[in-house]
Amino acid sequence: MSLPRLRAAASFTKKGAAAPPRKKLKVPRLFIFLCLSPWLFGIIFFTAYPMVSSFYQSFTKFNLIESPKWVGLDNFHRMFFEDDDFWKALKNTIWISAISIPLRITFAIFTAWVLTKPKRGSSIYRTIFFLPSMVPAVAGTMAFTYIFNPAYGPVNKLLEAIGIKEPPFWFLDPQWSKWGLILLGLWGIGDTMIIFLAGLLDVPKSLYEAAELEGASGWQSFRYITLPMMTPVIFFSGVTGVIGSFQYFTQAYVASGQVNDYSHSMYFYATHIYFSAFKAYEMGYASALAWVLLVITLLCTLVILKTQKRWVHYPNGSLFK
Repeated sequence: MSLPRLRAAASFTKKGAAAPPRKKLKVPRLFIFLCLSPWLFGIIFFTAYPMVSSFYQSFTKFNLIESPKWVGLDNFHRMFFEDDDFWKALKNTIWISAISIPLRITFAIFTAWVLTKPKRGSSIYRTIFFLPSMVPAVAGTMAFTYIFNPAYGPVNKLLEAIGIKEPPFWFLDPQWSKWGLILLGLWGIGDTMIIFLAGLLDVPKSLYEAAELEGASGWQSFRYITLPMMTPVIFFSGVTGVIGSFQYFTQAYVASGQVNDYSHSMYFYATHIYFSAFKAYEMGYASALAWVLLVITLLCTLVILKTQKRWVHYPNGSLFK
């Protein structure tokens, strides 16, 4: 070891002496770029380029065979003033969003609250409730179309056994088809339930103990302790639920194909994009539909973000000031 380093080490061993300055690690920029290259490649070629290309195609007439032809705002004019399927798909999407999101949140909170009660075997019960969310969407939908089949499905057989003479036709009935999809969504509530379960377990027990000493009932403890503490989780589930519900496709597409949905009661916005792009080969019009969907989803998300200051309670204050 050289003499300067020996002196530095000796001074450092003295009581109260500061450590010698460490040399800065010089990392070549090429090495940093190579480490970031997989992410950069993915974000450019699989996200940025498709978005720019789709935005351009939304102003063109493009059928995947011929070159895109610029048509300006014709796709958007057709969408709002000529396409009846657009309004039907948008109406169905808004309906299932307005009904399914509150039901999923309520059912997830209740399920998570129930799973906090068992003192033994809690991990087994949580696994059982979470397993349906791991079932592939196509397989789960096909199973539900069989279970709710009005002719030989076990659900209607059970309803007839308890005295209901005319049970619903479920997916075959336009008035009941979307309710069947909502029940399918509630069956696979496990992913949302896990988030609420983590939130419930994070509530300090001292708050419940203080409320019990003050004579608060179970409902009052839930109303003034549990619910305010869970509002950040509810807010997160609401935002992700809105984004997911406007992209609702797989379950509706499989169910409508199983029962031949001629009434288009299960015809949603994402389904309309799919049929426009890959059935009618109108890629330009489908791109316009996709960008309108982005704007609608963005506006709904901004509304929720704007109103969260009034009802979301964070332990250390709002995250969005």
